[in-house]
Amino acid sequence: MHTVFRIGEVRKIDNNRALYQVDLQLTSDDDPQLRELTDYIRQEVDGTGWHRMGQLLLQIGQFDKAEELYMALLEQASNDSDKLLIYNNLGWVKNNQGQYNEAVSHYEKALEIRRKAVPEDHPSLAPIYNNIAIVYKDMGDYSKALEFYEKSLKIKEKALPSNHPSLATSYSNIGQVYSDMGDYSKALEFYKKSLEIRKKALPSTHPDLATSYSNIGQVYNNMGDYSKALEFYEKSHKIYEKALPSNHPDLAESHLNFAACYEKMGDYTTTLKVLKNAYQIQQKAFKEGNPAFASTYSRFGRVYRNMKDYSKSLDYFQKCLTIFQRTLPERHPNQAITYSNIGDVHRLMGDYEQAISFHQKALNIQESVQCNPLECATTYINLGETYRQMKDYTTALTYYEKGLEIREKKLPKSHPDLAVVYHSLAKLYLSTRQYNMAMKNVQQAVEIAQEKLSSNHPHILEYKESFEKIRKKM
Repeated sequence: MHTVFRIGEVRKIDNNRALYQVDLQLTSDDDPQLRELTDYIRQEVDGTGWHRMGQLLLQIGQFDKAEELYMALLEQASNDSDKLLIYNNLGWVKNNQGQYNEAVSHYEKALEIRRKAVPEDHPSLAPIYNNIAIVYKDMGDYSKALEFYEKSLKIKEKALPSNHPSLATSYSNIGQVYSDMGDYSKALEFYKKSLEIRKKALPSTHPDLATSYSNIGQVYNNMGDYSKALEFYEKSHKIYEKALPSNHPDLAESHLNFAACYEKMGDYTTTLKVLKNAYQIQQKAFKEGNPAFASTYSRFGRVYRNMKDYSKSLDYFQKCLTIFQRTLPERHPNQAITYSNIGDVHRLMGDYEQAISFHQKALNIQESVQCNPLECATTYINLGETYRQMKDYTTALTYYEKGLEIREKKLPKSHPDLAVVYHSLAKLYLSTRQYNMAMKNVQQAVEIAQEKLSSNHPHILEYKESFEKIRKKM
């Protein structure tokens, strides 16, 4: 095997000519799995000279360095073929930097060049449609994302063998859109199709295989099967650690996945530890204010809220919101989620007026744009909690029932998020002295918690305490 290096710095050393210095760090080359992966990446990273270097920088997550290189190459590009490649790669860079409108603009320039030269069903159009879809998904425009993913998939299915890795990418991308929309069974269907192809077509340490395991883990996490989620996250993380540089953004995402799972399992100490690992990687990989930090800040906000450190929680949710307001379209679903999170912290601090204000901001988005209905359900339930604590039990019940209807429709019968609503209803019925209804709901909450959560989970302890209060009243 040829000597393997890690890329350190890429810097321009002559402003008048396209001369760059690339600092390389020697790595060990006696690992057979690393050798197999390196050979595969060598096939993936095509082109020559600086174009090849640019693609490698994209593969390892060095987006700022890649942008500098491609902007220099664009100045010198003399034909449409070079411009097509550069615009496409600049689109990739801009999307990863969170500059979505610029990303779409670059991809559309690439598409315009290509469509002049080939028929509408030409295989070379598929990757560009796919890339445009990715940006729309990140912008929260799921119908537009599906439209472009399906254009790409239609071309690929016609042109490629059924086990081609590019088809796996399309299935995975479509699965992600369905997951974001809260259609987990559909998401799992597409993710599994993708995984089957990748297991046959790729080396065992290829990052795309890790992505498949991670995606499936996320679905199980969202469905409330946390042990299954952890199983897939572990598979994914082992591959990422083997295949990627220690400061690669995908490793940070992997830590965030673990954090989401540990938080749901009620292990807040481990959640914080894992979140700090993710944040340290992101600080090395991105400039401050990059959209990638938003989900990390949101996770910090959630865990500090669960630990009852409300001022810290509010600070992190506000940091998250600031990034979203700067980088996302005005009515993006992620802004709504953050408004609802901020509202919930205000409720816990006893500031009900502020809580209602933020929840209404969330609903103004969630009820008017395409979003994950389960996020809308969470806002309804948060509003229900707020009105219950204000002793407006009629309004509280209306919101609880709206949230419960969505969750019962979209989630498995034993999902822990259903237990949360049943417990809230039990507390409401206890306050209105409807003890039979209170007991019925708290029993449902306890049964689900005993099946799905550990015996020392904060929720199960809370549910049992409510059970005893209700039992004494009967």
